[in-house]
Parts: sequence; C-alpha cells; structure tokens
Amino acid sequence: MADLDFIHRFLPASRPDRPPLLLLHGTGGDENDLLPLGQDISPGSALLSPRGKVLEHGMPRFFRRLAEGVFDLDDLKARTRELASFVEAARETYQLPPVIALGFSNGANIAASLVLTQPDVLAGAILLRAMLPFEPDQRPQLDGKPVLMLSGKADPFMPAASRQRLAALLAESGAKLTHHTLDAGHNLTQNDLAIAMRWLEQLDGRPGS
Repeated sequence: MADLDFIHRFLPASRPDRPPLLLLHGTGGDENDLLPLGQDISPGSALLSPRGKVLEHGMPRFFRRLAEGVFDLDDLKARTRELASFVEAARETYQLPPVIALGFSNGANIAASLVLTQPDVLAGAILLRAMLPFEPDQRPQLDGKPVLMLSGKADPFMPAASRQRLAALLAESGAKLTHHTLDAGHNLTQNDLAIAMRWLEQLDGRPGS
C-alpha cells in the first residue's frame, strides 16, 4: 500500500459515477472542515481531505507565508510537490479516478499551485477565494482543464489584481475557466454553493443529477 503521509479523512463514494473531490481547507482548518461542503456540492462523491502540515501560530496551513499575502515560495513549491505525491498515493490506495480539487483560501491557493505546476494530478479545480500563488516561469499547458474560480468582491485577503491575474493566467494557459466575482467577502455564501453545484453537474454531463 502506498504511504499516505498526510493526516486525512477519506469518505468512500456512495455514487461512484460522481467525481471524487480533494478537499483543501483554509488556514486554521483541518481534515474535517470541508467534508460538509463537499457532501453538499457533490452528494455521493468520494471525499479525500488532508490536513495541512504547516503550523502558523498553531493553525494548520498547506504552506508557509512570511506575512499576510506574502508566501514562502520555496516552501510553497516543495509543499505542492508533496501534496501531489499524496494525491497519487491516495488514488492508488483508495482506487480513485482523477480527483477534482475543492480548495478554500489557503487550500485554494495550493490547489492553484497544483494546477499551474502539476496539472496532470487533477481532473479540475474549484478555487474558492484564491489569488495567484506565484508567477510561473513557464506558462502551463492546461488543454481545456476545467477550473471554477469564485472570488469575493469585498474580500480583504485576496487582492483584486492578484485574483484577476490568476484568472487571466489560467485562461491564457488553456484552462476551461469559469470565473465569478460575487457580492461577498472572504467567507463563503449560499451563492458559492449553488454555483459550484451547477458547475459540477454540467461537468458531469448530467444537468440536475
């Protein structure tokens, strides 16, 4: 069995026809935080939910930052590779098809890093309150990979210029990008849930399923 070196929760699918979700929590969350969101957005999907290994004042994160909005890029790149290895090992262990990342805040930023650097690890991504984690040296080849970005117009933590740059880079790299800027702040709303559900249903090819 592959080595699963993240503390994590795994909930098997009750509807194997639905895509599995990789749940990536925000700062201070853990492997339990996004399980209800995953169940609401894609009922019946298998859910794989790791806990970030970095602690910031005792709060789990997926990578280090030097200050608010200032990321430790070396750590980010190393943690992204580490997360990619975990996803591949978990797919082998739990016999999963390719996963769709569902990340919030810090989790959305490392999901964006995965999309930009190791896109083959994911079938797609839902980025909730993300910003550009870094400017890549080379534009990735995303070849129609589906990505949903949901930003908050009044989000104090994700600068408008950075989230717009992320959206532009994804589109320029060939992602099949859907980006909505909602009348919201950093916290999630029912509108986020409804849009993500519809996006997954359309992706799944079964509207209303």
